[in-house]
Amino acid sequence: MNKLILNANDAQGGQSQQPAEDSIVKSLLKDDLYKAVNGRWEKTAEIPADHSSTGGFMDLNDNIDKQLMSDLDDIIKENKSHDAPFSEFLKLYELARNYKKRDADGADPLKPYLEKIENITSFDDLNESLPELVKEGYPLPFGFWVEPDMKNTQVNALFAAVPGLFLPDRTYYENNNPAYKQLMPVFTKMASQLLVLADYSSNEADEIVESAKRFDAKIAPNVKSAEESADYSKMYNPQKFAYFSESSSHIDFMNLADSLFGNAPEQVIVTEPKFYERFDGLVNTNTFTDMKNWMLVNMVRSASGYLSEEFRQTGSVFSRALSGKKEATPQKKSAFYLAEGTFGQTIGDYYAKKYFGPKAKADVEHMVRSMIAVYKNRLSNNDWLSKATREKAILKLDKLELQVGYPDHIDELEYKFKVIPESEGGTLFDNMSQFGAITVQDTFEKLGKPVDRTKWEMSAATVNAYYEPFKNIIVFPAAILQAPFYSLKQTSSQNYGGIGAVIAHEISHAFDNNGSLFDELGNLNNWWTKEDHDHFSKLADKMIKEFDGIPYAGAKVNGKLTVSENIADGGGLSCANEAAKNEKDYNLYDFFINWAKVWRMKATEQYKQLLLNIDVHAPAELRANVQVKNLDDFYSTFEVKPGDGMYLKPEDRVKIW
Repeated sequence: MNKLILNANDAQGGQSQQPAEDSIVKSLLKDDLYKAVNGRWEKTAEIPADHSSTGGFMDLNDNIDKQLMSDLDDIIKENKSHDAPFSEFLKLYELARNYKKRDADGADPLKPYLEKIENITSFDDLNESLPELVKEGYPLPFGFWVEPDMKNTQVNALFAAVPGLFLPDRTYYENNNPAYKQLMPVFTKMASQLLVLADYSSNEADEIVESAKRFDAKIAPNVKSAEESADYSKMYNPQKFAYFSESSSHIDFMNLADSLFGNAPEQVIVTEPKFYERFDGLVNTNTFTDMKNWMLVNMVRSASGYLSEEFRQTGSVFSRALSGKKEATPQKKSAFYLAEGTFGQTIGDYYAKKYFGPKAKADVEHMVRSMIAVYKNRLSNNDWLSKATREKAILKLDKLELQVGYPDHIDELEYKFKVIPESEGGTLFDNMSQFGAITVQDTFEKLGKPVDRTKWEMSAATVNAYYEPFKNIIVFPAAILQAPFYSLKQTSSQNYGGIGAVIAHEISHAFDNNGSLFDELGNLNNWWTKEDHDHFSKLADKMIKEFDGIPYAGAKVNGKLTVSENIADGGGLSCANEAAKNEKDYNLYDFFINWAKVWRMKATEQYKQLLLNIDVHAPAELRANVQVKNLDDFYSTFEVKPGDGMYLKPEDRVKIW
């Protein structure tokens, strides 16, 4: 990044340099940091036809995809043998790319699955088939999954899941939302076309979809919205399994659990009790036909990406309308995504070992330690936490675990995937169905067993990072550790404005409105005094207010939906800002400019509106612009004064961590 050092920075130790280009308009920095840094790029950037956005994260993803697909072309040409699971990854990639075979098979691989649903004519039939249907991943109006017990994260527990809706969120169904009128006809047409491709007549298809929509509409009022789901404190609702099994007069949950787990567990954690309280009114003899048709629609929809090109194109129509993509993902890239999605750690291991070096890892770990030290100092000197709460917060920080680059070993699950090639009668759909069943079985086998705290939830080839509250772990995959987020060629301040703020963001999640509910071991455990938590809640309310109602993409930002990520952004940016100043060569101009640069994004209006409804993150442009207004250093660096667009009165600046 070329530098233009302002006078304020000269006084802070930065070396003055003249700009090598005029891409950053100095006067704009005071009125709109994001536009000043990214405006010229935004005018010329083009969103690829198969994308809903371009910019920061997406550009890095695209570059990695191109690099890996190019590498795979060379590896396939070499025709050498490889060890599992990489050998199985290559076989699956080959099956996925064989569109000639997929087109020839048409709907044949799917038909036995649809017939199995069709042949269920009563709840007796359904209960008899349920263990098999659950193990094979059939769409059902309920579900189970296994994760660490939120109050004893050393052991895996059983959770009860709720079904998804046809539209992205419950709010689409409420208050005559115009989005419903725009999107449901698109979904309806797509679902009917998919059923016709599966050899239903046009009339049959239309009737099935209308019936399925009735069941979907019954579910909608009884599940949480994205805003409600963002509150982790409401997730933990343990029930005796015997009591839970009484949720239904028609589904034999007790017998099902005995079949799945040997014996039904003593307890199940119900994340959405309201849904199961009303389950009998949703799933009964009167709704049986609608439920079956809902299963058919979901089955054909979920299978479409594994079948012929016509299925694949048709099955992506709704998601394209939702996101504003003009075209479906190209065939080769689609095949790569499918194989990578199945063997994520395998391809991540390949990527990281080839493109991520020990020098970069050591430098990033130094940055993490630096920012943990800043956080620890801030907690030690915090003036609104009591001594008891402050000590518990510092203990949590001391116990925070770090994972950088890639895991020590590939998840054992991926070694269980054995591809049946075309030469042995294998189809892409059958293989993916088999892998789904293996994954379900692998998950269920973990019930009651110790939690593997070393397991990564992301591929090392993913441009992202995360904090896992159940384990008190922060994870930074190799893929995000590149420019503009991070580079050994960038200044330390640029790196702190990029990956540094991302790292501190993840640390901050340990102390946001959700992360703060969990202790140093990741257990849901209130370690706050009432007075401290009340004070924190007031600060969180200020963050909600700062973002709530900001106009964006023809609508308004939901401050409650985005509060946890905004708290993490605020704490992360502030922490990284201080850590950057601890380096000898620090330059806050570099720091803030790169912060704005990493959030550059150009997106379709449809995608912006979708994110506003369901994403717990604020829009990228606002992440860049709003958070810097809370930092005093931003005002001195760019000489921002009252009347400037980026000015925020001191009493309105939100400072939590």
